[in-house]
Amino acid sequence: MIGIFDSGIGGLTVARALMDHLPGYDIVYFGDTARTPYGSKSSKTVIDYSMEDSEFLIQQGAKIIVMACNSASSVATECITRRFDVPIFEVITPAVEMAAHFKKEQRIGVIGTRATINSGIYERKIKEMDPDAKVYSIACPLLVPLVEEGWLKKPETRMIVKKYLYPLKVRQVTSLILGCTHYPLLKTIIQRKIGKRVNIIDSSLAISGKVKAYLDGHPDLDKVLNKSGMFRLFVSDITEQFEKTARYILKKSVRLEQGGI
Repeated sequence: MIGIFDSGIGGLTVARALMDHLPGYDIVYFGDTARTPYGSKSSKTVIDYSMEDSEFLIQQGAKIIVMACNSASSVATECITRRFDVPIFEVITPAVEMAAHFKKEQRIGVIGTRATINSGIYERKIKEMDPDAKVYSIACPLLVPLVEEGWLKKPETRMIVKKYLYPLKVRQVTSLILGCTHYPLLKTIIQRKIGKRVNIIDSSLAISGKVKAYLDGHPDLDKVLNKSGMFRLFVSDITEQFEKTARYILKKSVRLEQGGI
């Protein structure tokens, strides 16, 4: 099966995209709700958590690990790749590759957690692909808690998004990378506040396409992945709000299971 982990609920946007791109594939998801958010933690702590999350998914039978967490992807990818002998996918590179398709006068905005933005990973990867691109990054630490609380349509959320995006709007960015898998849940608000002419880069869509392409090119691995349509949803702390928001994202009923460390 395909294993996905995130600090909380945001990675379910990746799970939803994978269900759309790879219908019928068995998926196991782990949301570390007891320790969310990762974006405010030190790099060492995020690496430790990510290693534990990956170990848990492999114990459940995962043959592929999708790091549906930008904070983890920005600091823990190398350690996880060295530790586990399964394909590892992070969400940053696919989003950068998607942004690279828009070549004209590249002014790329990036929004993410403090851990992701402070790592500088997006700027480095963008510059590797397009040295002439201008990159403007903004940390948005309040957005993950708002999503986790289910405040997706609150006026307070719209106000905070507007305030965060204002410096990027002033710089007239042409593309905006949603550098956290929680943020696609706020995509409608973000598009409205940044302007309809700005290309929104949704990392959940980018990574799901990457996984599909990899499996198309590796039929031996694809053959051993179960395709019974099973979906298991583990969290480290079961809450009513998580279940409610998970139903909203996945568009179906869910059963939460206690798991993780």
